[in-house]
Amino acid sequence: MLSPVLTVSIFQKQPDPKVFSAGQVIFEEGQSGDEIYGILEGEVDILVNGKIVETIKTGEVFGAGVLVGVKNRTYTAIAKVDSKLGFLDEEGFLFAVQETPMFALQVMKSYSERLNRLQHIV
Repeated sequence: MLSPVLTVSIFQKQPDPKVFSAGQVIFEEGQSGDEIYGILEGEVDILVNGKIVETIKTGEVFGAGVLVGVKNRTYTAIAKVDSKLGFLDEEGFLFAVQETPMFALQVMKSYSERLNRLQHIV
């Protein structure tokens, strides 16, 4: 399993991280998307049907469903505190996986754990 520090380093290699203020929506449930995010600094609340179901922190990855064929976001992500996020589109993700194959395993594990938690909530 990769450490949060290694995850952050993969996302830090990408130019122009996105900065979100506390309370700012990153994406909404039902929106289409084509990027996954890694938290470089800060915390993000994950909401389903308007209720916070999880808070994730620096080093965690979210929004990966769009890379496995899920067309629309299955939850809303909102910056809990001022946050800096790295992001990868499909091409960037494939490149990161080629450079660091264990990264793919971490993203899949994170995605499957979150999906499992969300299915038990809904």
